[in-house]
Amino acid sequence: MAGVRKPVVEVRRSQRRRRTVSAYRDGERVVVLIPDQFSRAEETEWVDRMLARLAAREGRLARSDAELLDRAARLISLYLADHGPQAVPASVRWVTNQNGRWGSCTPADRTIRISHRLQDMPEWVLDYVLVHELAHLVVPSHNARFWALVGRYPKAERARGYLEGVAAAAGLPAD
Repeated sequence: MAGVRKPVVEVRRSQRRRRTVSAYRDGERVVVLIPDQFSRAEETEWVDRMLARLAAREGRLARSDAELLDRAARLISLYLADHGPQAVPASVRWVTNQNGRWGSCTPADRTIRISHRLQDMPEWVLDYVLVHELAHLVVPSHNARFWALVGRYPKAERARGYLEGVAAAAGLPAD
């Protein structure tokens, strides 16, 4: 295909790795982790295979801001319908500049921003973060009333635990 650029690939060989191969994005580059004993032909085969897997996954996960707003509307109808327009945001969008938090809400202008890091997490985790931020439109602080609203989401505790685990593994703050 013309116009499609192959990303910069960094191959990291490991003597501890025996059979597994994995890949992830690091900025504009793709890092592929392979066993040290792989031949150059196996390396080439696995790099191509992992690039295809990564592209397929990213294609499935590419969610638009409009889809995010639709998802928020569905969550409002399920968990915050009794708050009417007070729970409705002016906008909900993905952002790439939130690396220390999962989402943020500005009640004054009714905007919600969701970290792009949630795009490859389970949908129930994304829903939790959306409910959390939507609840801030009703109650700006983290008081008991706020947590009661968030608690309406049935997987709230499970999602909080999931995010705490992800944060701990990445060395990030839990909140």
